[in-house]
Parts: sequence; structure tokens; C-alpha cells
Amino acid sequence: MDWWVWVIIAAVVVVVAVAVAVAISRQRRRAAIASGFGPELDRTVKSHGGDRRAAVDELVERSRKRDSLDVHPLSAGARERYRDEWRALQARSVDEPARSLTEADVLLDRVMEERGYPVTDFDEKAAVVSVDHPEVVQNYRAARELRQRNSQQMATTDELRQGILLYRSLFDELLDDGRIDASGQEQR
Repeated sequence: MDWWVWVIIAAVVVVVAVAVAVAISRQRRRAAIASGFGPELDRTVKSHGGDRRAAVDELVERSRKRDSLDVHPLSAGARERYRDEWRALQARSVDEPARSLTEADVLLDRVMEERGYPVTDFDEKAAVVSVDHPEVVQNYRAARELRQRNSQQMATTDELRQGILLYRSLFDELLDDGRIDASGQEQR
């Protein structure tokens, strides 16, 4: 065989090897992203009519969007200020659960905004937050749904109180995620 045939064979082998490596790398990234979303993956698959590939593509896009943001931990002072606000809100919730549910939603928006999350559109907020907090984002959605039901006066007092607890799960995650210790270093 001529030498140029060997060069062509070698080039084809290299191209195939690179293509296989890229495909394996993409598949591993997609699997890692999918496994990191936990129950959020199942919810997204359902929203895509059972199409797992489309759901994973959406989660990959969410991760890209989240990576483009400057999400950062709260300072110790901000964490304490927000905790104090939550305690006051929770104390009022016994007598004013509807108002407290609304205040909880507004307080979460303020925490998210200070951390660097988008806050203008609920679906966008929930999607981006799901990247960092996939285990509690479904609580956030459920609490928001209760708030909407309350605006139509269709939620019971017990449901309103439950909504506050649902908001609390994300609130706690947002406050404690990426804390800064006394020396100014981020803790994980």
C-alpha cells in the first residue's frame, strides 16, 4: 500500500476517535446534570410529555443560564437581617396567614435578588433556582400556587400556613448556601 493510503487511514481513525470522545463527553455531562437535578428532572420530563432528552436539554440550558449569573452568598449581616425578618413574619402568620404568605414571597424575592438570581419572572426564577436547589424548588412552586389560590380566596388557613413552611424551605437554603465564615471565606 502506498504511504498516502496509510495517512488517510490514520486521519480517519483520528477523526472517528475525536468524534467518539466528544460524544462520550457530552453524554457524561448530560448524565451528570440530569442526576444532579433529582426530582426536578422527573418534573421536567413530565412537562416535556415524557421526552427525557428534551427535559435534559432544558436542564442543561438552565445550568448554562445559572453559570452566566453572578450568584453569590449573603454576608453574615444580611443573613441575620433576613432571619430577623423571617422570625417577625412567622410570628405574624398565626394571626395573619394570608398576609404572611405574601410577605414570605416578597422576602424570598429580596433574598434572591441580593444573591444575584433573576427575580422578574416566576418561571425563570424557579428554573434558575432549581440548578442550585433542586430538592426544594418544588416547595417554592407549591407555595406560589397556594399564594395564587389565596388571591382568589380559595385557600384555607391551614393551606396558607403550609405555604409559609414551603417558602421557608427555600428561604433556609438560600440563606445558608455558600455561607461566608468569620474570616471572609466562602464555606460549602
